[in-house]
Amino acid sequence: MRKGDAVFYYHSVTDKAVFGTAKVIREAYADPTATEGDWSAVDLAPEKPLARPVTLEEIKGNPKLKEMALLRLSRLSVQPVTREQFEEVMRMGGSRAQSRDD
Repeated sequence: MRKGDAVFYYHSVTDKAVFGTAKVIREAYADPTATEGDWSAVDLAPEKPLARPVTLEEIKGNPKLKEMALLRLSRLSVQPVTREQFEEVMRMGGSRAQSRDD
């Protein structure tokens, strides 16, 4: 994750849905709360909620998202998302994807 990258905010425990976007404001650094292991953290700033959440079931049912990492690596906290996948989830959530210039 690089400074300025857009990310989805996904509830992975109860709702299992994308609720909004955030932006990376500080790149990876050693997690100061970790007591053991090699943990990293990034700092995020909220950007905007989606007009409506996009559920995991909706993502699974969309053929355009069949290769999305979320469907294959559900336990991984940070996952890559292609520009096309990002734009499709934003469309599904009733929001317009912003470019870096917006």
